[in-house]
Amino acid sequence: MTRLSVAERLAAAKKDLLLNDLAHQSSWDRFIVEQAAFHFGQLHEEWSCNDLRTVLPELGQGFLGVAIKSLQSGGIIAHTGRTVPSTQANTHAHRIAVWTLTGRGRAIAAERTARARGSAA
Repeated sequence: MTRLSVAERLAAAKKDLLLNDLAHQSSWDRFIVEQAAFHFGQLHEEWSCNDLRTVLPELGQGFLGVAIKSLQSGGIIAHTGRTVPSTQANTHAHRIAVWTLTGRGRAIAAERTARARGSAA
């Protein structure tokens, strides 16, 4: 049996509490963050979570990693192969991915734009 230090137990408990909080947020909140990330991708050729955090409210930032992974898994965005230092103080400037829309993401964006123009006419 592995014995954890007090600091490790507290860190694990805090992590579990944060994950529990995220799990109890509505799927609507996550959906909004996914939509915001997708829209941001339509406006910018490449971006990182640093860029998205500047435009999201604090609550939305908690869903950012989940939203990015969801968009990546769905083939909507792809890692460019580049990274940038994180601007979050608690990350100590670790490297984070730079993203771009995929061909599939661009096709979905174009279809949505065409639908919106069609309904506005």
